[in-house]
Amino acid sequence: MAKSLLFIPDISGFTRFVQTTESEHSQHVIAELLEVLIAANIQELSLAEIEGDALFFYKEGVIPSQERLLAQIETMYTAFYSHLKLLEKNRICPCYACASAPNLQLKIVAHCGELQFIEVQRSRKPFGSEVIETHRLLKNSIDSDHYVLISKELARTIELPIYYYSKVFRFKEGKDVYDGKEVEYIFSIVRSETLDLNTFPRGKKVHFDSLPQLGFERQFPIPAPVLMEYITNYAYRHHWVKGVDKFEYSEHEVTRLGTQHVCVINGKYLNFTAVTKDVDPGQWVYGEMTDSAPVVDQLYNFYIITPVSETSCRLRMDAYWTVTSPLKKMLIAMFVRRILKKNTKAALEGLLQFAVKKSRTAAD
Repeated sequence: MAKSLLFIPDISGFTRFVQTTESEHSQHVIAELLEVLIAANIQELSLAEIEGDALFFYKEGVIPSQERLLAQIETMYTAFYSHLKLLEKNRICPCYACASAPNLQLKIVAHCGELQFIEVQRSRKPFGSEVIETHRLLKNSIDSDHYVLISKELARTIELPIYYYSKVFRFKEGKDVYDGKEVEYIFSIVRSETLDLNTFPRGKKVHFDSLPQLGFERQFPIPAPVLMEYITNYAYRHHWVKGVDKFEYSEHEVTRLGTQHVCVINGKYLNFTAVTKDVDPGQWVYGEMTDSAPVVDQLYNFYIITPVSETSCRLRMDAYWTVTSPLKKMLIAMFVRRILKKNTKAALEGLLQFAVKKSRTAAD
């Protein structure tokens, strides 16, 4: 029987990250990273299982060449650390989960051997001693959270030298004992600075030379981080923004600069993008802009939160718009400004009512 490849990317620091951070955002961050790793599968590996913080891949009856395997490993590391860089640079949310996400690391274990399979609920899954051994190799004596480990069996099969080195890899020997059996492997620490990380669009920061055309301010009897979550989590929008048929957005993504969502109003689609602007020290800001609103060329809404105490904060909602057409300027002066003022004030009151209701529900 031909040997098969067994391949496990595992996110280091997952348990600590989930246990010490806000659960919803930590789950979203991990889900995004797992999706990134799956998308970085360039060797057509089969995904057997998503194991919480890890992915269990295999390639039945085929062992990729040395070059292909190392390319697969480097591609996954590059995708993983590029996404962490994106999370760090375009972060809006001040919560600990979002702030600490860039500290996550990746380790990859690769092994080979003859596979057996079992069928569970019509799903065919790898089974047997080689699968067990691959998972055991995750529990090793390597003093690092960011490394690739390749079993000696796999290294011999693909003729990978024990002390192979390149820009990314510097392999060394290692071994551990599992259930009385010594298992040898080679490993290399993988550092993000050795990778050619992907570029990504930076979040847009806007500047205004004038005061906002509209501005409203209210006190909120909830902590600032909670209010920030209510504003930036689009799943809550329908509770406090009325007159919208539906909101379309990515449900498993923490909102960051560049994140997009769509408001559907009377069959018309308004595309919003998250942006930011400078605020005073200690303040938090979330902004969004659209160039698909009627009459105005561009519309910006900013939510500026000022913590007052551990249980209260102040929110200011500012609206800016740009318009060049004289006709549109006249329409704004006659009708649109009044409508925008009414809608902005209603949204602020709706957010306050929603926040109070959620706070009371949580207390009960």
